[in-house]
Amino acid sequence: MAEAEPARSRRTAARAGDEGDERRRQPARRSAERSAPRRRQGAASAMRSAAEQLAQLLGRAPDSVSSLRPSEDGWEAQVEVVELERIPETTSVMASYKVTLDEEGELISFERTRRYSRGMTDRPT
Repeated sequence: MAEAEPARSRRTAARAGDEGDERRRQPARRSAERSAPRRRQGAASAMRSAAEQLAQLLGRAPDSVSSLRPSEDGWEAQVEVVELERIPETTSVMASYKVTLDEEGELISFERTRRYSRGMTDRPT
């Protein structure tokens, strides 16, 4: 019987060691999950994200999203914003912003590319 006691202790010690190894392996799995590529956001969702995030930064509601296209790293959108409201509305000053989003829809950058009167139409160059 004295021999059976050490055998149990070894098994118990081996199991405890296995559990410790398992615990050490779990964080590696979690970090691998975090680094796994996430699913690209759809066009409609990217459009909403571009408009909402630009509005938060500028403090003005966007008038429209005039273009949206996928890029290597996410999305690029052109968002139209009323910068100065005037009466009549056709004389309001508008601005077009280029907005870059990552694959998850987070705003990476924006820049104003153009200012124009609302009533102005594009002319061929």
